[in-house]
Amino acid sequence: MRVGIIVNPDAGLGGRLGFKGSDGRAEEARAAGAQDRAGPRMQQCIDKLSQLLNSSLNRQGKEMEFVCWSGRMGSSWIGQIPATIIGESPQSTSAQDTALLVKQLIDSEIDLILYAGGDGTTRDIVKALESIGKSASKTAIVGVPGGVKMHSGCFATTPIAAAEVVLAYHLGDLRTGITEVMDLDEEVYQTGVWKVQMYGEAWTPSSPRYMQGAKEQVERASEEDTIEALAEHIKVLTAENDDLMIVWGSGGTLKRMAQHCGHELTLLGIDIESPATNGDTNRTIHLDLNEQSLLKIIREHKNTDGESKPILLLLSPMGGQGFLIGRGNLQLSPEVLMEIGIDNILGVATPSKLIGLSNVRIDTGDVALDEMFQKKRFIKILQGFRTTRLIRIAE
Repeated sequence: MRVGIIVNPDAGLGGRLGFKGSDGRAEEARAAGAQDRAGPRMQQCIDKLSQLLNSSLNRQGKEMEFVCWSGRMGSSWIGQIPATIIGESPQSTSAQDTALLVKQLIDSEIDLILYAGGDGTTRDIVKALESIGKSASKTAIVGVPGGVKMHSGCFATTPIAAAEVVLAYHLGDLRTGITEVMDLDEEVYQTGVWKVQMYGEAWTPSSPRYMQGAKEQVERASEEDTIEALAEHIKVLTAENDDLMIVWGSGGTLKRMAQHCGHELTLLGIDIESPATNGDTNRTIHLDLNEQSLLKIIREHKNTDGESKPILLLLSPMGGQGFLIGRGNLQLSPEVLMEIGIDNILGVATPSKLIGLSNVRIDTGDVALDEMFQKKRFIKILQGFRTTRLIRIAE
């Protein structure tokens, strides 16, 4: 099987900086110290895929050929694995470069496209395939999650899962199916409104275990009483413990809860509610924090003897996908999560989300930290006032 490789080297750059996407902001992100995300995650996927191909799991001993450009859009991330080079990556990349690479891969008769990026990269690839023709539009694609936001159903849950999917497809164990290509409506978002819309369809290997599925918006206005009860639970916690710091995750559920608590928080950012200090009766709100700001505030949350004060991270799983960490909240880097402590994380979900949620997914970007969550096996989910349930962490 011939596998075409595409890496959007600018995808995900703004995640830890608190950007809601990296489109048009790559130079700004790099100037602020952002490190490559998509490329290293593609490298992680390729390394795992190479191991699988050389293991007993490749029961048929099938070989795989990689096709790509040289440089940052391809060969820089596949190590010593042999590949057919069909072009050279430009110094700066754009959607037009992605479209050109897609066309050259199709001309090279690849069987599957393995790419690293976000929803914008997915849209560029699918648009390019559709422009080539009907047969090209049915080319199987597998996304290695490397962007800030990934709502489309053609992404694997992790780089390792992407390798598993490609091998299974290679061996004939998976068939392709149609999934939605989703993305945040950027124009509406600029007005402060979160809205995910469908931009097209793509063919991808069908694997509910390893592929994340498309983002769904499942909350309903009729759940306002439940949202108020969830908020009341948090208000009681802060009333019972003046020193409790609340780290509010992103999403509509938490934003509406915060409104009931008297706070106007960001929709897609990470915010902190700090205890009152110096005799002030009001708790302090820090809005839309990046990784470094989060670390600074959390590390300063200590007693006079240097011991950390209590902290609670609230996260709402993404509807339809179940991601608690790793989609749209990259500011919560492995370092931030370790400072908070994985035992200080509380999931929050309304009944409509819980109906289709058999487990939650974790993709911190750090293999060792992911394993710590795996060993934990379950995480608490707040579903009402003083009402929690345990839900399994997906393998």
